[in-house]
Amino acid sequence: MSYRLDVFTGAGLDEARLMSVLDGRRARDLPRYEKLWSYFRNPLEPVGVGGAASPNRRGWYRQAQEVGLPDRVTGVRRDPALDDRAAGRREVVIENDIAWRVQLMVDFLFGKSIRILSTSEDEATRERVERVIEAVWEASGGIAMLQDAATLGHVYGHVDLAVRIDEERLLGVAAGDVAGVVEAVRIEPIDATRGAPIVSRDDYRELDAYAICVEREAGDQESAAASDRRLRLLGGRRAIDRSRSAPERVLSLELIGPGVRQVYEDGVLAEEARSVLLPETLPIVHVQNVSQPFRYSGMSEVEALIPLQDELNTRLSDRASRVTMQSFQMYLAKGIEGFERAPVGPGALWQTDNMEASVEAFGGDSSSPSESAHIAEIREAMDKVSAAPPLAGGVLRGRVGNLSSATALRVTLIGLLSKTERKRVTYGRGIAEVSRVVLGALDAAGVVRTAPTDRGVRVAWTDPLPSEERDDVAAARAKVELGVSEERVLGELGYEATDPSIR
Repeated sequence: MSYRLDVFTGAGLDEARLMSVLDGRRARDLPRYEKLWSYFRNPLEPVGVGGAASPNRRGWYRQAQEVGLPDRVTGVRRDPALDDRAAGRREVVIENDIAWRVQLMVDFLFGKSIRILSTSEDEATRERVERVIEAVWEASGGIAMLQDAATLGHVYGHVDLAVRIDEERLLGVAAGDVAGVVEAVRIEPIDATRGAPIVSRDDYRELDAYAICVEREAGDQESAAASDRRLRLLGGRRAIDRSRSAPERVLSLELIGPGVRQVYEDGVLAEEARSVLLPETLPIVHVQNVSQPFRYSGMSEVEALIPLQDELNTRLSDRASRVTMQSFQMYLAKGIEGFERAPVGPGALWQTDNMEASVEAFGGDSSSPSESAHIAEIREAMDKVSAAPPLAGGVLRGRVGNLSSATALRVTLIGLLSKTERKRVTYGRGIAEVSRVVLGALDAAGVVRTAPTDRGVRVAWTDPLPSEERDDVAAARAKVELGVSEERVLGELGYEATDPSIR
């Protein structure tokens, strides 16, 4: 394969550097990202043929988090020297405490709609900017797209947002035509498994270029071409039977640099375009979930919970095995002939002439305070690491407090609220940067004219906790008294100025 990277000379990208990035992604990053997603999603894997399990396995499915359980629980023999006695599968209990915590954090961040407000000093410019930016974000998926991006960021540690612009169509849009803008501009989240950032050697916060890798099944013509290329690489030494071979896979590689874009299909240049509207801008915005100093990737919410999740599942499985062995009453009979054939149950009568005969009951579940305390401590550790206690999910284990409901909730959830505020900085900065790139393209196309100082925006976040209507009204009245326009205050509350219900 030969890549034509002359157009990326200004970004310092050559084939050796590109191959180094792609090889590192494939060997180091992808396995890690797959584990993070599998612990979050915990998908079921069917086992056996036709739904029937193999003789050495019980049940028709296995779960992804079982990889963290010890061999004595799963019965998987990783050491061939072990005998068959070590291969018995015990009760496996998986309680996915990671997924609901991640979903809860996403709900606190983007559970309600947000408003993107312009920071321009001119009121007319603010109205134009807010109207077109809101339309672009809404056409790109709105709050649902932001929730998807936040989920990817929470699992992988970061998410990248790509600004897709059909420049030919945008140049044909009339000034002020918002409907035409939303057809030409899209915002797309790029998850870590597809994106391969080419980070600047001088600054980890800057990108020289960006690669998007997607592997897909090839069509008939693409499959034949790919096989022919491989045959030529082999020097024609062996024939390829396409009728029996597995479906061909084509690697689609999209390279994005400042003002240039290339698409390679299985190593062959299929498309190349130069940007007229953004000749010096890389339309990729990086968003860290929680900022990590001197690292491109942010901190994942899943990664820190994996060791605790493995320990919790192990102890739950051990407890299930113990309960199974101890929850049944067993009997030791002495001097009673045929006792093994006698029924055991209410109303059963056993008799014998042996004066030395006896029946002794043993077994039954017994309490294990240390085991229960250990499991409770693991759950508390997960609460502290994630800052997402069960109370935030609606699970009440005790009294909330003697304060008013809103105040008690804020005190109890102060860790989660503080973490949410921290994430609002990173995700809010990403939203503002994407909006700035969009406004720059619209200004270059002559659709919405703005100066660089007019392209700043800020995000008006909604309180994730329930609020009293009278408190909202009091806050709105105070803003109006301070000089904020009524339309702006009503917009922050989610109302339209023409809504008759507020008059």
